[in-house]
Amino acid sequence: MRVSDIIEEFIKEMFEDVESDFIEIQRNELAEHFNCVPSQINYVLSTRFKPSQGYYVESRRGGGGNIRIRKVATTNEEYIMHIINNVGNSLSNNDVDILISDLLSYTIINEKEAKLLKVATNDKVLKLPAGLKDELRARIFKNMLLNI
Repeated sequence: MRVSDIIEEFIKEMFEDVESDFIEIQRNELAEHFNCVPSQINYVLSTRFKPSQGYYVESRRGGGGNIRIRKVATTNEEYIMHIINNVGNSLSNNDVDILISDLLSYTIINEKEAKLLKVATNDKVLKLPAGLKDELRARIFKNMLLNI
């Protein structure tokens, strides 16, 4: 596993240990815990804890970088609708991979549905210029989620 994956898992496990819909972390303390630079924590937060993935990250300056991460959705249907409403008009292949991974880890979709989502939005299938490909991928992904 890469350091980013380990940090992501650690943060997600923190949510399991609390009864509220948010957690607070210190960027510098977390970086020290994982023996990495604070910018690595920023990278994980900006790529793995986006609104489209069901999280809001509030950063407070000073004091070691106090960060509050709020989990937004509660039911599977709310989570799916939250993703659909926050994905936007364009999705990269990497974005789809992360979203599918999240949907699987929360058991919102099963392995077969994940495979279908992945195959239908794969770059090999969408042989178009980059901008058009990402727009079509977002439309296909959102439509498939609506039907799950």
